[in-house]
Amino acid sequence: MPSPISHPDRPARRRVRASGVMFAAAALIAGAGIALPVLVPGTPRAVAAILVSAGLILLALALAWREGTLDGCEAASPALRRRYMRGLMGSMAAYVAILFASVWLLRQIDAAPLRVAVALAPVVPIGFAVRAMVRFIRDLDEMQQRIELESIAIATLTVSMLYMTGGLLQQAQLLQVSGGVAMIWVFPLVCFTYGLAKAFVMRRYR
Repeated sequence: MPSPISHPDRPARRRVRASGVMFAAAALIAGAGIALPVLVPGTPRAVAAILVSAGLILLALALAWREGTLDGCEAASPALRRRYMRGLMGSMAAYVAILFASVWLLRQIDAAPLRVAVALAPVVPIGFAVRAMVRFIRDLDEMQQRIELESIAIATLTVSMLYMTGGLLQQAQLLQVSGGVAMIWVFPLVCFTYGLAKAFVMRRYR
């Protein structure tokens, strides 16, 4: 007798469609960041970096969320997932908006104390994003915590090796990257690599 075919429930289908929308939005935002300096000469590199990093973060979230939905490994309750996505997406939206404002304000003000406050303002929403991630992982069951922590470990080590490689190449004068640009890309790269790592790690626990 053939085994019954399990179909995803309606909430799962909605999450799959939502992840598709997130993929499209990520591609659009990152593409805008790449194309803007070409289409509009004189566009500050910081603006392009903001758009590309926001696209990468959104892509990582979409990938991790889609894999969790399709593989059935996401053990978090719907309420916990909603709280996590609401806190994380809200924080990242605030980060992009505040970073845009910070880049613009730094061109308008000269007082050193104000410049320090404006330059560090984007760190505040990143702190809320980290808080949302920690709360999410803390409230998961042990298996899901293992998946999350393994994914974060892989992402952190991969980006660390990437930056060490870049530093060695720059030390040998084979690569020239601004220190400010290199540092501002750390968090987006970790988030993006985390999304890729989680997609592969979750396949081990099917």
